[in-house]
Amino acid sequence: MRLTPARVADERDWIRTRADTVVPLINDIRDDLGTHFDTDVDHVTTAQYQQAVDTVFADGDLAVNVAAMVALLRELDVQDDYPGFVVDELLGRELAATIAGTQPLRTLGEATFHYADIHVHGDPDQNAGLDDLDAALAAGFQERLPGWDWTDRESPFRVE
Repeated sequence: MRLTPARVADERDWIRTRADTVVPLINDIRDDLGTHFDTDVDHVTTAQYQQAVDTVFADGDLAVNVAAMVALLRELDVQDDYPGFVVDELLGRELAATIAGTQPLRTLGEATFHYADIHVHGDPDQNAGLDDLDAALAAGFQERLPGWDWTDRESPFRVE
């Protein structure tokens, strides 16, 4: 695989076009987790998702790494799938964490990836990595985007 600035831009554009799949998944995840944690979590709009994609790709060092993982997952397919289970999980988890940002969002992105992954099932005719890719995009961007009350307040552990 060769990554160039043009290829990174193409991957960004592809991720933006996944809004019809990723945004509803983000909102389903937020509804489920909100219920589990007894809190209301704001839904995400297509415009918010696409703006967050643009923000990720505005940081060139972050963009090239996200683009590489996306490209790998888009192409990843393993005969009989199960032997490749570990590599698509590894790439998906890392992609979600990378998109989510710094700690603690990074770890939450990884955890949310596994939650999302069990709810996303790809078409049998598609590459095995695509369902993990959708789960990773949803998990990473849902952490990055506002809507969780705890992220909208000052931490009580902040030391001045």
